[in-house]
Amino acid sequence: MKINDSKKSPSLPLGQTQANTGKKVDKAEAAPTSAAGTIKSSPMSAQLQALQGSMAAGEVFDAGKVDAIKTAIAEGKFKVDAEKVADGLLAAVKNLLQGHRH
Repeated sequence: MKINDSKKSPSLPLGQTQANTGKKVDKAEAAPTSAAGTIKSSPMSAQLQALQGSMAAGEVFDAGKVDAIKTAIAEGKFKVDAEKVADGLLAAVKNLLQGHRH
């Protein structure tokens, strides 16, 4: 049994004609436009774009340091400095709280 799918028309690039209708694809129909015509970005958006650019430019982590830590864990030599971890957590929480006081 053969299924005839003649009702669906294939998608064509803009400007090409469809063989079954002879109609040209209109660019105005293909791309929606906004009422305002322009998009304004917030300062936060600009900061995020700058951060994204700087993150893409460099490595996110130090691969050598990760390998050294993996080796130390595997050999049972890795020691966690609980005081350093606690200090880092407290500093992060303070920064978060100060940022939300605005």
